[in-house]
This record gives sequence, structure tokens and C-alpha cells, in this order.
Amino acid sequence: MSTTTQKHRNFVGEPMGDKAVTTLSGIGEILGKKLQQQGFDKAYVVLGQFLLLRKDTELFAEWLKDTCGADSRQAESCTQCLKEWCEAFL
Repeated sequence: MSTTTQKHRNFVGEPMGDKAVTTLSGIGEILGKKLQQQGFDKAYVVLGQFLLLRKDTELFAEWLKDTCGADSRQAESCTQCLKEWCEAFL
């Protein structure tokens, strides 16, 4: 299993609430701004897209790459973060 960042552990370890999109693992300020420009300003809005794609990790990673220009590592990090959050809270 791959190691996770503190940002990842912090996100997965508690309810999402009204967190900013930049609290997602793999999403920094630049990608966060690009997502915000597309209407994805909160982590729960990105989670909604993940759920609309039926938690399909490959589809979601491709969506992230297409939507905000995430690279493979960033997309995988965000996808894994949301997947683990869903396993813990849904």
C-alpha cells in the first residue's frame, strides 16, 4: 500500500463539512483555482462528481485530468482520498 500524506490523513479522518476544494489530497492552490473556475469550489462538490461517476476511480482520475489539468500523481492522490473518505463515512 502506498504511503499517504498528512493532508490525506486529515481529510479522510473527519467529516467533510464545508471544506474548500484545496483540502483534498493532490489538490493545491493552482488546481484548486482551476476547479473553482469550473464551479467545483468545495470538496463536497468534487465528491458529488466522484459519486456521479459511480466511484469509478479510473473515470474520476481522467475527469480530474481533463477538468483541471491534474497529472497522474495528483489525480491518483485525490481519487484515493475520496475513495477512502467514502469507505469511512458513507
